[in-house]
Order: sequence, then structure tokens, then C-alpha cells
Amino acid sequence: MTAPAPALAPVLLIKSGGAAALAEWRASFHEFAPELGLDVRAWDDPEVDPARVQFVLVWQPEPGRLAQFPNLKAIISAAAGVDHILADPHLPALPIVRMVTPETQQRMAEFTLMSSLMLLKDMPRIIAQQARAEWREFSTPRTACETRVGVLGLGALGLAAARMHAAVGFETAGWARSPRSEKGLACFAGTDALPEFLARTDILICLLPETTDTRHLINADLLRQLPRGAAVINVGRGSHVCLPDLLAALDSGHLSGAVLDVFDQEPLPAEAAVWRHPRVLVTPHAAATPSRRERARQAAVAIAAMLGGLPPPHLYDRIKGY
Repeated sequence: MTAPAPALAPVLLIKSGGAAALAEWRASFHEFAPELGLDVRAWDDPEVDPARVQFVLVWQPEPGRLAQFPNLKAIISAAAGVDHILADPHLPALPIVRMVTPETQQRMAEFTLMSSLMLLKDMPRIIAQQARAEWREFSTPRTACETRVGVLGLGALGLAAARMHAAVGFETAGWARSPRSEKGLACFAGTDALPEFLARTDILICLLPETTDTRHLINADLLRQLPRGAAVINVGRGSHVCLPDLLAALDSGHLSGAVLDVFDQEPLPAEAAVWRHPRVLVTPHAAATPSRRERARQAAVAIAAMLGGLPPPHLYDRIKGY
């Protein structure tokens, strides 16, 4: 009697970091999930049989490509956001897993705290003075303990940012669409509570997901509800901010500064006015990208759960939009 042929290992396709990163991805998956026997292959490997592809880990997949894998079980985002996947008009109706890791949370909390302290100490002015070789002493009006931070969005990243700000001494609050409870954190929920939340916020940190409701949420009307001299940090999505309204609020003096890490168009075009605004610090979508090793660890956890018939952590909810 002929023995059955051994089952072929499930293929995991990677589209993140290019061909140069493949060896690191393979080593990391072998470290964290050798028992899964994954065949980790490059996105453009011509020798991969599309029928063997069960999982993909991707950043900005080409429209229509994901629909070419008939046995695909799940799509894993290489980042916390999934809008780069949802942009595909031919996207198959499959589970999408967001890349949220402990390292992501730590990096985001550190970045937002750094940004708040830079705004508190008027780092845009310091940078401008250095560019002019100008020695002009000045003091800033408040300490962290006298400054009210408000975090828009209390998911895993928003909570991490809020906790770190509170630990340093900022008077910290958070806002979410639905009620939250967090020890030591004033929590506001729902549209009706947004004005009160904004009125008590000196530094607004946006960590909302991208949904139809959040597009251009940070506009002239919202900015008017912040106290005069407030500042804005956007590390959510570029679509959250109406840039002309933000720049107008800065030019009028209503806002004192901004740190912007995400934009509608990335890379940000060289001709964009925001590059040259003296009250804005532009960073290149650098707030919280975890290492490949950490992303492989989290992806391995998700794949193991799905192969075992369990829901993976940080599964995207199409109804909620995050």
C-alpha cells in the first residue's frame, strides 16, 4: 500500500521590507513558531504556488493581489492600521489582523510623551533659533504637572500613551466613542462629551482609528473648542487632520504648535507648506514601528490561534471600523 504524500507546509507570504528582509523574517518565525512549520516566502517569489498560500503579512499590497490566493485564511497587517489593506477594491472577505504588540505600545507611548515634552518646552522655537544661530533665552509658562493632556482614542495604543503621560505628571484624560474605565484616568465617552473633553485639553493627542466618522475630525470647529495656546499631536491617521484648518489655527495664534507624524499623502511632498511652518514638527511616520522580530512574534501568535480554531488577538472589526 502506498503511503500518503506528506502534507506541504502552509506558505506565509511577506510583503514588508523587501527581499533584503526575508532572511530576518524567516529566522524570527523559526525562533517563535518552529512547530507551525511555516514556509516563509517573499511576496514576489515566482516559484510559490498561489494555492499553497494560507497567510500573508503585508504592507500596501497591490489591488487585486490578495484575491489571487484561493486558500488564503487570513491577512496580517504589518502595521497597526489596516487602511492600506482596505483600499483594495477586490479585497476578499477574510479575517484581517492588526499589528499591535507590546513593543508598539511602548514605542507609541514614548513618542507621544517626547512630543508633548517638546511642545511643552517650545522645541519648535529652539530649532528655529538654532537654524538662525540665534542665542535668545526664554522660559516656558508651564510644567507637565500644570498641563492637561487629552488622548483621542483609548485603544491599546491610546491607553499606553495616556498611562505614560500620567506617570510623568501630566493631568491626563482620554476620549473614546464608547465608555471606558481606567484607574487614574479621566475618561470621556461619546459625541456629547467631546466639547467638555476638548475644553480641558492643552495638548491633544490623536490616536483614533480611521473610519468615516473620524475623517477630518480635527478641523476648524474642533480646534476652536481647544483652549487658546493648545497644541496638537497626530499619530493616528493623516486623514484625521484637515491641514488647512490646522495651519490657519497656528497662524492665528489659537494653537501654539503641532507634531504631525502621519499624512494623507506619504511620503509628504517636498512642496507641502507644513514642512516649512515654524510651529510644526514633521516626523516621517516614525512613531511606533516595531522591529521585524517583534512583528514576527505577534504574527506567529495570531497564526497559531487561527490554525487552532481560535480568534487571533487584535482582529479587525469591520462593523466598528477598527
